[in-house]
Amino acid sequence: MHVKRFEDAKPYDAPNHREMVGLRLQGFEPGGPENQWVGLSQFLPGGGAGPDSTPFEKVYVVLDGEMTVETGGRETVLRKYDSCTIAPDEVRTIENRTNHICTMLVVLPYPPGASR
Repeated sequence: MHVKRFEDAKPYDAPNHREMVGLRLQGFEPGGPENQWVGLSQFLPGGGAGPDSTPFEKVYVVLDGEMTVETGGRETVLRKYDSCTIAPDEVRTIENRTNHICTMLVVLPYPPGASR
């Protein structure tokens, strides 16, 4: 078992994100997961990401607040404990349109060639 305490989580920069602080909960470390990494994203009001896509799928789980997710011209609002999977190469935009912080768990596979 690999335990990582929340106080030991390190921030990370995510390309094309705004008004967001990301913390790496698991991944990119000795003894950590081999197939994916897990981040905690905290979006301020008006914060978001995109539009962009990645060549791998990702999973979003809203832990608190709400996030508007747009793919293929369709918008969906995710609220507490709602989740979605974004398919590989699917263009998405996310935006916190509320006055509250939105906290999301993000699960992604390692990018090709990434050192763990």
